[in-house]
Amino acid sequence: MLRRLPDSILSIIYPQECRVCGGEVEFSEDGVACSGCWNETNVFDGNETLCTKCGAFLFGTISSGEACCRKCDEHSYDRAYAAGLYEKALAAVILELKKTPHLPGRIKKMIVGATDRLPDRSPDVVIPIPLSARRLRERGFNQAAIISKVVAKHLYVSLDESTLIRKVHTPMHRAGMDRKARAMTVANAFQVVRPKFVDGRNILLVDDILTSGETASNCAKILKKSGAATVNVLTIARTA
Repeated sequence: MLRRLPDSILSIIYPQECRVCGGEVEFSEDGVACSGCWNETNVFDGNETLCTKCGAFLFGTISSGEACCRKCDEHSYDRAYAAGLYEKALAAVILELKKTPHLPGRIKKMIVGATDRLPDRSPDVVIPIPLSARRLRERGFNQAAIISKVVAKHLYVSLDESTLIRKVHTPMHRAGMDRKARAMTVANAFQVVRPKFVDGRNILLVDDILTSGETASNCAKILKKSGAATVNVLTIARTA
């Protein structure tokens, strides 16, 4: 009741409309989506079958063995993890995060939950997927860095925003782009400027969403060429 009271007062003074259904957001920690839409959003809890490499959603029930989508066989990262599917409430929160550098309480808890599913070998460093200098100027912040701070704090490891850079500006991926087009936009787009900071280390790449996986794969490829021992990927959401 103590948590609900301030939210009730806030909803009267400054009502927040749900970006999914247009209803009212009851609790500030839910961000821009109401509790009903959150309940309809697929958040991973271990009772589903995901691709063991890229984390793609395969079935809504637990499989008796490991499963792989095979679409990620050539990706350079070791494994990718996400908190849930890019749909409804999660999609609305991620779109808002690209405009406002703030993570609601529910998302922070989900990130921590996804982090706890990482392999036993803890990362030595957390690296956010970088934006190009042009897009960083336009947006004013890197949303992947906002997420990375939560992850690094929870894992008690360092956060490195300087070693991996996006050396060329690439067009934003559009919903209708196929896998080949997405791959072409990020090919040779990244560079490791401080190889000694990744040599022999276990890296955790962090971003808001994993779509085709091409961006994360290209980052992992260049990090491993610079000597990284392992590269895993953590995102808030994963497209279906």
